[in-house]
Amino acid sequence: MKASIHPSYNEVIFFDSSCDFKFLTKTTADTKGKEKMKWTDGQEYPVIRIEISSESHPFYTGKHKIMDTAGRIDKFKQRYSKTSAGK
Repeated sequence: MKASIHPSYNEVIFFDSSCDFKFLTKTTADTKGKEKMKWTDGQEYPVIRIEISSESHPFYTGKHKIMDTAGRIDKFKQRYSKTSAGK
């Protein structure tokens, strides 16, 4: 690899504050001046706060709404069949 053209690849803690969920991973995101937090191994790592993670996203938690597409289509047909039948 060429020197000084690649971003630094550091370990950081991603912290989902909505459900107090943390995970440690590596990233090229800028971590200069970020707050630090201790991990379970006793070392301090920079923290990147996120709003949604797999622990809080409705799709992964099973709390997402399932749209009733068949019901919506029937409602549409009923609504517009009345206006087209009168013509």
